[in-house]
Amino acid sequence: MPNRKVLVAGASGLVGHAAIRHFRTLPGWDVVGVSRRRPPGLDDAQLVSVDLTDRARCAEVFGAMREVTHVVYAALYEKDELVAGWRDPEQMRVNDQMLRNLLDPLLAAASGLEHVTLLQGTKAYGVHIEPVPVPARERWPRHPHENFYWLQEDYLRERQAGSRWHFTILRPQVIFGESLGSAMNPIPAIGVYAALLKAQGKPLAYPGGARRIVQAVDADLLARACAWAATSPACRNETFNINNG
Repeated sequence: MPNRKVLVAGASGLVGHAAIRHFRTLPGWDVVGVSRRRPPGLDDAQLVSVDLTDRARCAEVFGAMREVTHVVYAALYEKDELVAGWRDPEQMRVNDQMLRNLLDPLLAAASGLEHVTLLQGTKAYGVHIEPVPVPARERWPRHPHENFYWLQEDYLRERQAGSRWHFTILRPQVIFGESLGSAMNPIPAIGVYAALLKAQGKPLAYPGGARRIVQAVDADLLARACAWAATSPACRNETFNINNG
């Protein structure tokens, strides 16, 4: 089998960190991570330092990556006010531009590109706006709200039309895993919450009530799904919800 080369954007995050570790265990894969900083635990991995908001730097770096065959795009820009940022137009614009800054030069350079995996989430169903019927279905029409998911997806579909490469969109819910310094990892927050309750002599209890119980996915399982999506013809141009089950 000829070597495949996967570019993982967002190497310091939960998904990117797990994806790099998993792809490196697979025979026939070369792996390159993209991150502004070198993540702990990936000391011997091949990484390039790129700020995805810097269009000129992206053109220089990704425009030279002719051998890339697969992309896992797990990069994310979040503002300090997490919840407010979900509906912030500037945050949407930046996330859209980051994907374009990576893919525009890469598509021009990597003639052998086969597949792009794009991460979304259950905010695609409007869970941050209103209760969502369970189970959520990928075939549902788009929830009528502004979201950078739609900007990125529309761009991806536009660039893929008539091309030889394909894409897959994955929609996990809450993600648990190993990633030091990742703001989107809920495990440290749970630890702080547990410590506060212990100091008050209270039992560890879930604070959200029945309406706030959500499904979760292990980052390592999600990484395996990224590899599956990258190589399975059944995943071409499809969207999948993904959770531990």
